[in-house]
Amino acid sequence: MKIDVNFIPDEGMVVREGIKSSELELDTEVFRFSGPIRAEAQVSRITNAVTVHLKLEVKAHGICCRCLNDFEADFSKKIDLNYPVEDLSSTIDLNPDIREELILDYPINPLCKADCRGLCAKCGKNLNDAECNCK
Repeated sequence: MKIDVNFIPDEGMVVREGIKSSELELDTEVFRFSGPIRAEAQVSRITNAVTVHLKLEVKAHGICCRCLNDFEADFSKKIDLNYPVEDLSSTIDLNPDIREELILDYPINPLCKADCRGLCAKCGKNLNDAECNCK
């Protein structure tokens, strides 16, 4: 998502864009985004600074670290960014900051649900489905 400083009106503007997660190299083996990341930026400029209020939304797929099942979750984040502007002919690329902010919110141990019981250590049965017969 790029913003040309020359085209920011005095009253500000709203920019909406879909960003592919592959463009930002965000997908990992246990956590990936499905579909484009919906980005909405409210952009304003005051003399030599640009302020961006950014809202990101996307569906995420993960593998639960306890029961190893696939799960889907809504992922959303609001970010406020500020950029100094040296000259009016500059363009601001938000993608590196978007990538950084999303990676910071990756779950260290993704869970399908907060009370996931995981797998039995002896027989490997998913304890969310039913109890096992192990002692």
